[in-house]
Amino acid sequence: MQRKSPALVLWLLALLPVAALAAPSVEVRLPAKFQGGPQMGRLLLMFAPVDQAPGEEPRALVNWDGEAIPFFGLDVRNWKPGTTRRIDDTAFGFPLQTLSTLPPGEYRVQALLNRYETFRRGDGRVLELPPDRGEGQQWRRKPGNLYSKPITIRWRGASGAQAAIALDLSEEIPPIAEFKETPWVKYVRIRSDRLSKFWGRDTYLGAFVTLPAGFDSHPDARYPLVINHGHFPSGPAAWRETPPDPSLKPEYSKRFKLDGYNRIQQQLSWEFFQSWTGKGFPRVLLVEIQHATPFYDDSYGVNSANNGPYGDAIQYELIPEIERRFRGIGQGWARFVYGGSTGGWIAMAVQMFYPDDYNGAWIACPDPIDFRHYLTVDIYADRNAYFMPNRFKRTPRPAHRNWLGHVDTTLQENNLWEYALGTRARSGDQFDVWESVFSPVGDDGYPRRIWDRLTGEIDPITAAYWRENYDLGHILRRDWPRLAPKLRGKLRLYVGDMDNYYLNNAVYAVEEFLKTAQPAADAVVDYGDRDEHCWNGDHTRSNAYSRLRYPQMVLPWAVERMLATAPPGADVRSWRY
Repeated sequence: MQRKSPALVLWLLALLPVAALAAPSVEVRLPAKFQGGPQMGRLLLMFAPVDQAPGEEPRALVNWDGEAIPFFGLDVRNWKPGTTRRIDDTAFGFPLQTLSTLPPGEYRVQALLNRYETFRRGDGRVLELPPDRGEGQQWRRKPGNLYSKPITIRWRGASGAQAAIALDLSEEIPPIAEFKETPWVKYVRIRSDRLSKFWGRDTYLGAFVTLPAGFDSHPDARYPLVINHGHFPSGPAAWRETPPDPSLKPEYSKRFKLDGYNRIQQQLSWEFFQSWTGKGFPRVLLVEIQHATPFYDDSYGVNSANNGPYGDAIQYELIPEIERRFRGIGQGWARFVYGGSTGGWIAMAVQMFYPDDYNGAWIACPDPIDFRHYLTVDIYADRNAYFMPNRFKRTPRPAHRNWLGHVDTTLQENNLWEYALGTRARSGDQFDVWESVFSPVGDDGYPRRIWDRLTGEIDPITAAYWRENYDLGHILRRDWPRLAPKLRGKLRLYVGDMDNYYLNNAVYAVEEFLKTAQPAADAVVDYGDRDEHCWNGDHTRSNAYSRLRYPQMVLPWAVERMLATAPPGADVRSWRY
């Protein structure tokens, strides 16, 4: 081998720091005029190709699907106004993990700081988390988050000379406008003693209560209560008190492949209002709850080691207050729950965990209700969440498909997307929230991981904890002798057999038990042929239409069941006018 001269070696070494300094980077400035003091949070840098949705800001385009744009995230602490932070290859990105691998091209670039606060919990742990500010944990529009105006740049890539790029976090997202009550819809907000004690600060629960027709003219009537569980609501779902806007510009729905879906929504919402206020429609209190946590837009309605006692707070603080203010009957035989997706899981969970407090659950397209089918992973038998087991090849596990089975993302991609948005379960998205609900507290005070985010290696200790506390299928099988008399006839499960997130697989497993359970479950389980997420039991309409008609489907069943199961002397007349 030929020896290099000392002069040549010194020359090559001298090039190394120059190459390091030349590595691509972007400077982001926290303006000196910012009055909030030193900041901490997740700093995001987003690159949108100039030809992709040119009317949208890059922050609106961050996703994991087939239209994903590159973005990079960096945790920041003690960031003082007037100083900058550099985003380079130390930041973690998706779908490209490092900034230096971003291809050359023209991009619209934007930075955003998802601001965290210090939470000193009642158990003594100190965590840095993004508080909800009335928007439902949506970092793109969270009041108080800082962002830069988008600029267009030509990115040279790792091999070309790059002009300096500097962004100022000059913009701040404004507060959410207060909800304006109507004669029909009231807003309730209470301070929860249980949650305030857990979080070490005042913590509130909110709810929108839609009043039945005749509420004021029937002052002696007392009403059943029906909860529509789901994500963070900004008002009542599928509700419109005025006719559709004839001048509304039609918008195309990519999800449902429908032109003018916004017009369809207005029309169906108006039709629901007409039904609700018309003769013969069930007279109940219809409730939607705001229970965002520092991890997600809702708490999943159960007690949790990381979120706190949300289940008890909702059941024993919020619901009694609603029933007190609005003349609810206040007994389990006159309470029902329903919901889809997250709301479907919540509906099933609260019916199981508080079996005497509800008389039925309409459970549509629920999040995984049996963790042997945690999407496409068996968290008990599988060792790796990202790849199928084989010593000679690595087949990625899918995470999302369409009704034809075509896959646009994998479990690994979904999880790396969340990891770029936030470390320590702070992305505000799906896999992180499941950990915040289902996991024990980790050694660092944050939710213990069910699997390593980078490798996909499953933690069997965490899996065992999930099984005993939140695997609804396992809990049904384990506790059926106790639950059977309390749940008989109360469970109705619906899911499309081509659910985009493979949620039908867990329903199959639960159905297998419910069909043969002794004593009998008298449960209803039904599947939509080739239907996607979130099919809710309507065989006569597509998902685009039926998802806006939950009350029309659920409430007649609720009334039928109440009349059949009400205890002797119960009030089954005052509200049936």
